[in-house]
Amino acid sequence: LAEDDFDHDTQFCLHWFDQYAWGEGAYGEADVLARAKATSVGGLAEAGVLKSGGGKVRLLRPNEYPSNWDPRKDPRIAIWEMLHQLIRALRDEGESGAGKLLAELKPKSEAIRQLAYRLYTLCERKGQADDARAYNELVTSWSAVESAAGAFPEPGKQFNLFGGNE
Repeated sequence: LAEDDFDHDTQFCLHWFDQYAWGEGAYGEADVLARAKATSVGGLAEAGVLKSGGGKVRLLRPNEYPSNWDPRKDPRIAIWEMLHQLIRALRDEGESGAGKLLAELKPKSEAIRQLAYRLYTLCERKGQADDARAYNELVTSWSAVESAAGAFPEPGKQFNLFGGNE
């Protein structure tokens, strides 16, 4: 996928990560980049992908994402957030936990996987082995996570005891 194929929040996060990884950068610089990507620092903070305060901005690491996240109740979800929630779920709950989450995100699964590949390549190129490992773990577990996702009903479908899925 080309960068433009990702949502605006994810485009911002990709550029910010390329420059700062998980480190802090100046709010003013983040504001200029956010405007260029048709988003806002405030919106990105509300979306739950970054922390902003004291004139500084930084992306959240996967372990900082809430474990009780429900994508059905999140009004602003970026591919970036989905990817990092899956990494968190894989680390905390294994393939079945990540699969349960992927079942909710199924329509965006290809974009999530492509972003993981892209970030793995970026981290490898920059010598960020620990970060590359997180993306690689998800990519190498992808088929098992997808299989685990198949055990859960598709979003919006309820199981009917008398006739399968409705």
